Amino acid sequence: MKLLVTGASGKVGQVFLPAFLDEPRFSRWDVVALCNNRPVETRARLSVVQGSIADAQTVSRALDGVTHVLHLAAVKESPDRAIDVALKGLFLLLEGFRHKADARQFILLSGDCVVGHVFQKYADPITEQSPRKAYKGSYALTKVLEEVMLEQFGIQYGLNWTTLRAPWVMEKDDFRFAFDLSDAQFGGPSWDEIVEPERLAQLRCQRAFPVMRDAEGRPLKRGFIHVDDLVRAILASIDNEKAFGELFNIAMNEPVDYRRAADLAARVADLAPCDVETSFHSNWLDNSKARKVLGWTPDIDLSGLIDRAWSYRRAENDPRIIWYPG
Repeated sequence: MKLLVTGASGKVGQVFLPAFLDEPRFSRWDVVALCNNRPVETRARLSVVQGSIADAQTVSRALDGVTHVLHLAAVKESPDRAIDVALKGLFLLLEGFRHKADARQFILLSGDCVVGHVFQKYADPITEQSPRKAYKGSYALTKVLEEVMLEQFGIQYGLNWTTLRAPWVMEKDDFRFAFDLSDAQFGGPSWDEIVEPERLAQLRCQRAFPVMRDAEGRPLKRGFIHVDDLVRAILASIDNEKAFGELFNIAMNEPVDYRRAADLAARVADLAPCDVETSFHSNWLDNSKARKVLGWTPDIDLSGLIDRAWSYRRAENDPRIIWYPG
C-alpha cells in the first residue's frame, strides 16, 4: 500500500506523518508527501514530490503507485489562489486517482467552516446531516465545494471517499493565545474588531480572560479539537471500510464553554474573566457518528487543552507561524 499526503508540512501533517510511520498497522506502507512551499525531511518509507498541486504533471508524479490519498492541503483567505489550489488541485487529484487500478480510498480533511461554526445559527447540534451554511470568505466556500466534489466522485465513479470535518485545531500553546488580548493573539476575529479601543486597552492592563457571549447573551460555546486527537481519527479512518462513503464530525465530546474556560484559566494563570459581547452563535459539532462507527474517542478535553497550552514553552527554534497560503 502507498499513501499520498498533501499538506504534509502543515500543522496536521507534521503530527500525522510520524504517527502514521510509527503505527504498526501501517508498517508495510510507503508514504509520498506532495509539497510546494515547505518540504518535509525524507526518512525510511517516506519520499517527497516537490511542486504545485495545481500542476497536472506534478500531481501525476505524486500519484504514481498510490492506493490511498490523504488531502490536507488548503489555502485560507487567499482568493487569488483559492480556485487553483482548493478546486483545481483537488480535481486533478481525484481525476488522476479514480483511474488508478489500485485506488482504494480518498480522505479529505474539511472544517466546520462549511457549517459556519459561530457565524451561523443552528437550533440543534450540528450532525453530518445538517445543512451546509458557510460563513463569508473564500476559504469556507472552497471547503463546501471540496466536500461536494468528493461526494460526487463517489457517486459518478464509485470512488471510496471519506471526509473528516474538524473544528478549530489546537496544538502546543494555541489555545492560550486564542484568548490572548495582545497582538500575540492566535486566530481571529481580532479583538479590535469586536471590542472598543478604550475598553480593549483596559482589559489588557487587567490581565483579563475574554468570555465571549453569544447573540443571546450566554457564554459562547464553540467546537475545538486537539491535533493529536484529530490525527488519531485520521489513522482510524485509513483503509477502514466502515469509513468508505462517509462524512464524520471530528470534535471534542462537548463544545468549549467560554465561561468554564475562563474559570479554569483563572486557576492556572490568575486571569480575571471578563465578558465580551458578540453577535456569534453557540454551536455543538456532534461527534457521535465518529465515536460509534470509527470507535474513536477524543482524549483531550477542555481541562487538557488548558493544561497543555499554559504549560507549553516555545523554544527559539519553534516560533508561532501561521501559514495561510500553500
